Amino acid sequence: MSAASNLRAEDQFLCAICLEVFVDPVTTPCGHNFCKRCITQHWDVNMSCCCPMCKETFNTRPQLKVNTLLSGIVFQLKREAQKKVNSSSSEQQAAKPQLPCNVFTGARPKALKETEQIYR
Repeated sequence: MSAASNLRAEDQFLCAICLEVFVDPVTTPCGHNFCKRCITQHWDVNMSCCCPMCKETFNTRPQLKVNTLLSGIVFQLKREAQKKVNSSSSEQQAAKPQLPCNVFTGARPKALKETEQIYR
């Protein structure tokens, strides 16, 4: 249940245009948040400045404000995700048996699987 609620919480940090976690989140005058690059490109392509979420139209291209709270939360979210990836990778490497190879001379590659010694 907590994994499902975390997934819903993380969905709140996705840009409605690119559907990725915010990069340089900015807020429009109507209060919606987007990646700075996404909303800028959206307005460049559409020639009219309207919010993709609520369709509010702006007479001139509004000045976008950096959403510092959202930026901080997204930074923490990305850092925690990276820690999980790093710890998962470390745990997988530690679980694999590493046997030195006795066939090669010089630099010895590590074996990936346990094998019976054929030659004794």
